[in-house]
Amino acid sequence: MPVENQVRELDPKLLFACVAAQRGFSSVVGSRRQIDFRIASFPRGIYLSKSMTVRSIKMFRILRKLGHEIVAWDEEALVHLPSETYFSRRLSPVALGYLSHLFAWGQDNLDLWRQYPGLPPEIPIHITGNPRNDMLRPEMIGFFEEEVDKLRKTYGDFILINTNFHHVNAFYPVQNLFLPETKPGQAPRFGRAARGMTREFAEGFRDHKQAIFEYFKRLIPALESAFPNLNIVVRPHPTERHEAYQEIAAQRRRVRVINAGNVIPWLKAAGAVIHNGCTTGVEAYVLRVPAISYRASINEYYDDGFYQLPNRLSHQCFDFEELQATLKKIFAGKLGAADGDERKALMENFLAAANGPLACERIVGVLEKIMANRSQLPKPNFLDRLDGRFRATLRRLVKQFLAYLPDSHNRSEFHRHRYPGISLEEVRQRISRIKASLGNGAAPNIEQISSEIFLISP
Repeated sequence: MPVENQVRELDPKLLFACVAAQRGFSSVVGSRRQIDFRIASFPRGIYLSKSMTVRSIKMFRILRKLGHEIVAWDEEALVHLPSETYFSRRLSPVALGYLSHLFAWGQDNLDLWRQYPGLPPEIPIHITGNPRNDMLRPEMIGFFEEEVDKLRKTYGDFILINTNFHHVNAFYPVQNLFLPETKPGQAPRFGRAARGMTREFAEGFRDHKQAIFEYFKRLIPALESAFPNLNIVVRPHPTERHEAYQEIAAQRRRVRVINAGNVIPWLKAAGAVIHNGCTTGVEAYVLRVPAISYRASINEYYDDGFYQLPNRLSHQCFDFEELQATLKKIFAGKLGAADGDERKALMENFLAAANGPLACERIVGVLEKIMANRSQLPKPNFLDRLDGRFRATLRRLVKQFLAYLPDSHNRSEFHRHRYPGISLEEVRQRISRIKASLGNGAAPNIEQISSEIFLISP
């Protein structure tokens, strides 16, 4: 189970590994970069991918050559782009051809995939939910209690601002929708974030995101001034640059810029959450934390086509005065989390496994069926294994070379930005808290394979 963004993905996958261990599976969990680099050294197994884009093809081909089965969900399919743009960015018919099973967040996700012309007709799609929404379940809230208490003691009463401006404020400029202009009057070239978009869509999207970004930068100091008894915590998207927010914080006494740990304890500790089209709006709704979508700039085409779920599950404010009044009601105890039958029905359509068996349990049940009628995965022939090892080694060497190029997403500092690392002792502590929350079965064995990879087994 490879992990790309540690703060978002690691805890749910450790939960998944614990559930899998109860059912007899051993799991390799850790940095996606390092797992993929070492893939030829692992025994044949089931590789759980978090995406199936055109960039997945080379790795999928290697995996199949080495005898691994590949199943997948899409981390970005809960809050997703309009279908045609989503298809061109997030799905590849070639990559899908390597998969044996797909796991959907909910009915909306299944309906979206079923519309894709390149979907193999025989591939099973299971509506299971996702391990990330398991972490929001009442059973797992105890997992975060200690962190929530620490955050409240450290930051007191605070407003949490979650940003998602990685399309215009990316860690590297080349990761934005458009590259910086080099010649006046020349049409800007696409950046990596515009992959799969038409120029018209990308330009409109850039303008909309940039406008909201500017409003949020003005919002931060305005909130500090308007609420002198509250602290302001800004939590940037995992692939955003922090400098724009740090420059604001440097001039303010009660503003902090932090992107540490899973977002859930931050949501639980906050008095209110402010976002615009961010997945944390969905998570706040499930946790019953008051969330506000600050929509000072509106473009219904993008807002309804991309961000309808988190925006509609939140209180919506369209200017600072309305936002200020709403926050005052929240902190006075007169207004709670957004509610209502319409929101409940919307949530149920998008997110499965809100009750009953965990999403992890449902997915492991599918894996058990995969293995039920065979003692082992199909064994590739000698030449395929040799070819797979060669391709894996070549891919690793190319990636290591690219890590020396400026602005490459393979650079070590960008990898550390997304996956700062974790010690064996901390993994043991997290799994101990997971077991205490689940309250069943024996604790799994935990072994460190490398600095960023762990083996969790029965």
